[in-house]
Parts: sequence; structure tokens; C-alpha cells
Amino acid sequence: MSKHPNPVQMLRNSKIGMYVYPVVAPEFTNWRDEQRAWRDSAVLFDQSHHMDELIVEGPDAEAFLAHVGINGFHNFDTNRAKHFVPVTPAGHVIGDMIIFREREDKFILVGRAPTANWTKFQAAIGKWKVRLLHDPRSPSRPDGERVLRTHYRYQIQGPDAPKIFEKINGGPVPDVKFFHVDWINVGNRRVQALRHGMAGAPGLEIWGPYADKHYIESTILQAARDLGVDLRQVGSRAYSTNTLESGWIPSPLPGIYTGDGMMQEYRDWLGADSYEAAGTIGGSYVTDDISNYYVNPFELGYGFYIGWKKDDFIGKDALTKLKDAPNRKKVTFEWNREDVLKVIASGFEDGVPYKWIDFPQPNYASSSADMVMNGDKMVGMSMFNGYSFNERCVLSLGVVDQSVQEGDVLTMKWGEPDDTQKTSAEKHRQAEIRVRVAPTPYAREARENYADSWRTKATA
Repeated sequence: MSKHPNPVQMLRNSKIGMYVYPVVAPEFTNWRDEQRAWRDSAVLFDQSHHMDELIVEGPDAEAFLAHVGINGFHNFDTNRAKHFVPVTPAGHVIGDMIIFREREDKFILVGRAPTANWTKFQAAIGKWKVRLLHDPRSPSRPDGERVLRTHYRYQIQGPDAPKIFEKINGGPVPDVKFFHVDWINVGNRRVQALRHGMAGAPGLEIWGPYADKHYIESTILQAARDLGVDLRQVGSRAYSTNTLESGWIPSPLPGIYTGDGMMQEYRDWLGADSYEAAGTIGGSYVTDDISNYYVNPFELGYGFYIGWKKDDFIGKDALTKLKDAPNRKKVTFEWNREDVLKVIASGFEDGVPYKWIDFPQPNYASSSADMVMNGDKMVGMSMFNGYSFNERCVLSLGVVDQSVQEGDVLTMKWGEPDDTQKTSAEKHRQAEIRVRVAPTPYAREARENYADSWRTKATA
């Protein structure tokens, strides 16, 4: 990867195709009702396949992870989870994972590949007394081959979720605080449960040995049938849109393509088939400087849990300087209905249409960057988009300059400005779509009922 002369061109012309949520069926009923159910009844998310899992254990495990991530570890005991975020020495976000502490000397990290890769590299170049076991996400296109993971991972959420948990537990479940972990029963299995909710509704995420997957799923589904609860299994089409209502940007471009020293060594270490080398940048924003796509923790709303009291961690000096800088802020963009319909209508007319807006998920690259304009000035970047049947509109998450205010109407440029070689983008014209700057999280349930977290803290 480090031999490529222009990383922007490498990523904009990648032919890897669409970013796929693997193995799980696209739909179990239909994606509209599956989205509706996390707001009105209950849903079952199968999260077993689309995330990497990295086990870190050994006598130096805590010290090592505290060095790699920005998080404070002073209050991290075995009944807690954290949103683990590493940055480069320049303070650019690499990615994020959810980290669980299973023992004093054992942690499990779950999420996208960039954070797992960076953590493995830091263990390889350091002298830490740690052991790492990496279970990469399932293949995007298994082509009929059997897929096995170390753990299954399910999440049940929605207003009717508590009834299901009480049924499968055989009685009332513990009152688990947000991002805390406890044990519950699922039939005759004892499983760990994280208090979590991707779209803001009540929910728990459970996991255990992959060999138990079928039993766990069938027990949950039978409990819902016995209760008469409308529990919907959510397919991969709807699953990826739930973050739009809750305000998490899942795929910022890893800030690893620039920098000397450690960063050059890291790029040499990464394989040609790695996420970072094979991924794609899509969208209307094209720049020769790839660092213009990077974001820092303050822009994503992660600044409040930086462990400033730690002696040292990667990127601390850079973040100290960025803390009081005029950083951008995270917002939700609400796409104008008439403009969206204009883009869709072009697909039914002669000539070159506008870039197609797929439903419910228009993203066509690993990372997205669409220009958000105020007149002739670029004031923001739209980074993850999708349609919400619950809100009846297309939404996207992104960052804007501090001068932008909630309620402002801006213009987003939709579609590629040039002929890229990416296979996921058809020949098309660019369109201008008005977007209203809206709160983050967008869903009122998430804004009002989440405990304090990265979703509800101020992002400035």
C-alpha cells in the first residue's frame, strides 16, 4: 500500500465493489417493517458476522490498551464496556470498537477492521506482555462456503424487548446500566449481556460460543411467539441504517495514509488485501490531500472520554493542541424530499441520470465524503447516509464548521464529479440536494432517553 503514489486515487478507483454486510439475509420480512419494529415493538439483530473480534490478554493488557486508545481506564472493571478509539500520533481517528473487560488481564474488542489492525501492529512493534487473537469478520461473499466465528452476537431492542428478556431469563432481569454488563439466562444457557441500543430503544446485546448460536436464536424467537410479541429479525439491508437515528458515524476514513516514522512503518506492515488498502472513498468531495477526509475525536463527539490523566497514549500531544482548536461538529442532515424525488425520477428519463439513491442504504463505498456547501463555500462533509422509514426521509451523518447552526439549509453535492473506476458507481450526473441541519441523534427517543454517552454529549 505504501508504494502507491496517490492514496486518494487508489481509494477512489478501488474495484472491490460495495461494502457488504455479510452472511445475514438481506431481509427477513421487509426492510420497512424491520425498521419500524425497533421503534414500535422489538427487533433481533444478528451481529455475528460483520465485525472483527480481537482478544487481548496478558499481564500488560490494560496498560497496552490504555497506551493504544484515547480512553481512560481508571473506572473500567469487569462489568463495563467502553467505546474504544485509537488515533494516530497526529490525532486523527483510526476507527473504533466496543471493548469489554472479561478479566483483569483479558479484553475483547468488537468492531471494524482498522482498529483491530492498528492494535495488532502496536503489539507487534512493542515489548508488551500481551497475546492477541484476531477473528476477522466473515467473508463478504462466502459463495456457499460454511462460515464459523468464535462467538455469536445478538441484540434485542425495542419497547417490547423487556418482555422477551424476562421470558428467556425465567424471571426479571437485572437492571443493567447503559454500557454495563451483567449475566442473564437464555433458556438453559448463561450469557453475558451489554446494555446497549443502536437506535435509542431499550435493548441488550448478548454473546457466547458460536456453537450455541442456533439454540440462542431459536429460544429468543420462541419466547416472542409465546408472548405474542411482534419480534422482527432484521436483515442486512435495514441493519446498517439504524445508526442514522442514533447518531454514530460508523466508517470514517482511517487517518493512516500520511505521516512518517511509525505511520510509514504501519503502511508497510499492512497487507495489500487489508481494509485500508482495498477500501473505497465515494462521494462528491475530491481532494489531492487525503488528510482532508480525516476526522479527530472532538469532531465525532468522543472528546469527553479522553483519558487526559494517563501518563502517555498515542496522539496525546496532538489532541492537547486540537482540544481548543476550531474543530468541526457532528450533525444530522435531513435531505429535501423534492430534491430526492428529482434524483430518483431521473432514472426514469432518457439520458444520463443522477447518481442513484438506493433504498434504504445509498452508501456505495467503504467511506463516504459528499460536499456540503453554503453558497460557493464548502462548510461540511456528509459521511454516512440512508433512508429511515420511521422518519420518512433520507438522512445522513457528517461534520460541519462551527459557524453552521441547527436549522440551516445547505446544499449537498450528490454523486461523483469524475469518472471513477469503482464498480459500485454507475455512469451518472451530479445533483444538488438541499439538506437541513438537524439534531444528533435525530430520533427523539435516542436524544431524550439515552444515558450520557458519546451520542448525547456536546460535540463542540
